Amino acid sequence: MTNSGTSPTSGWTVGYSWPSGQTASQIWTAAATQSGATVSATNLSYNGAIPPGGSTTFGLLGHGSVPSVLPGLQCTSS
Repeated sequence: MTNSGTSPTSGWTVGYSWPSGQTASQIWTAAATQSGATVSATNLSYNGAIPPGGSTTFGLLGHGSVPSVLPGLQCTSS
């Protein structure tokens, strides 16, 4: 997640849909929820504030076949 705006963020969310029934088995530097194929990853208390021009990352381990794209990828900040 990169903040390309002019104000710092106070939080962020990344949402996407897994194709073909994959699931996230582990995630780090974010909190994630999954309902069916829809996944939402949100910041933790220490990485929600991103200064202008700054960035943060999160990672996950998936279970199932590896998709070539994540349909419906959306990033939002507050």
